[in-house]
Parts: sequence; C-alpha cells; structure tokens
Amino acid sequence: MCQFSASKTCVERADSVDVVSFKFSPTHLSQFLKPRKGDSILTDDILNFTHRSSFTKILPLCGKTRMVLEGVLNHTYTDTLENIYINAQTQMLLLYSLDCMLGEKEIDVVNCKFLANELDREKIVKAREILIEHIGDPITIKELSRKVAINECYLKKGFKELFGTTVFDFYQSQRMEHAKYLLYEKGLSVTEVSMLLGYSSISHFSTAFKKHTGLKPCELLLRN
Repeated sequence: MCQFSASKTCVERADSVDVVSFKFSPTHLSQFLKPRKGDSILTDDILNFTHRSSFTKILPLCGKTRMVLEGVLNHTYTDTLENIYINAQTQMLLLYSLDCMLGEKEIDVVNCKFLANELDREKIVKAREILIEHIGDPITIKELSRKVAINECYLKKGFKELFGTTVFDFYQSQRMEHAKYLLYEKGLSVTEVSMLLGYSSISHFSTAFKKHTGLKPCELLLRN
C-alpha cells in the first residue's frame, strides 16, 4: 500500500507517474495499410507506414488510452474470448496512438454531450464487451441497445466517438480476425468456422472474409 501511495499512514510518500511502453511490428501494421487512389507520392509517413527503420515516440497517456489499458490489465476473459479481446484492445491502442501522433484533434475531447456522463460511457464500453462475447452469435443493434439500456442512436454515435469505428464495422472486424485465428491457429475447416461464427452459408462467410482480408478463406489456408 505504501509503494503505490495508497495509504495515509506511510511515513514517506511520493507522487507517481504512469509510464507505459508498447510497440507495433511492421508485420502487424501492414494489415491495415490501404493504398490511396490518385496519390502518386506518399506524403504521410505515419499513415502509410513508410519509415525505413523503427522509431520511438513519447505520447501523453490520454483518457481513451487509459481506458484501453485498464481493460487489458483487468479483463476477466479466458481462452478464445481472451484472444479476441486482447486483439481488439491492441487495435484500439494503435488507433489512439496514431490519432495522437497526427495531432488532428485532441483525443480527450468528447463531441457527444451525453458521453460526458460516466455512466453513459460505461454503457458504450459494456456494449463493446457484449459484441465480443457474441462473436459467434450475431446480435442486432436493437438487442444490444436493450442489453446496455441506452437509445440506439446514442449507442451508434457514442460507439463511433469512443472507439473510432461503427458498431457494425467493429463487430465484423472482430469476427473476421477470430475466423483467421480459427483457420490459421486451430486448423478448423472453412465449413466449421462458418458455422461457429453463425453464418447461414459458407458463401456469405467467404464473401465477408474476403472483404476484410482480401483473400478467400481457402486462399489463406493455401498461403500458409
């Protein structure tokens, strides 16, 4: 308790500073690179990941980043759900780090007034957790909003504001990343993965997978 200045009875107490270090490999970053049509010269080194060597950047530990790190340190997921959750949090760390580096806006600014209420922010975070828990059991926006007791419109706006993506895009992204894990790491067949993720047909799953990864499930397996 004294070490973390959590007790008033400590003889010596000192202010503390949170320092968090994390890094992203070129291989991890490459999956997010999307060529920009009409650009003959890459002018944005950060977003195009064109640095020839690794670099270190010191950034302020803003509110959104703290929330992500809090989730990583204190989550209760295990096994497959833990893999999905950690993957999602890692992508959010990358998003907020880039957002901060680009300096396009102050990350702590909340554009949705209702998100100034901590309870409402917690509902949006809870909605994200529920999406991850239902990775193989599709859930509608209406069902999700009922589960967290928040208006559908507020849910969609709040989710976009807090996590930088729509509810649908986040859910699809996590499903496809989990599909890659099941195909790649677990060696399941395309049919098995399609069924586990709740798709009505293999063709629908294959189409969604290709849209997300650029490859059909069978092509991914052939490459590896």
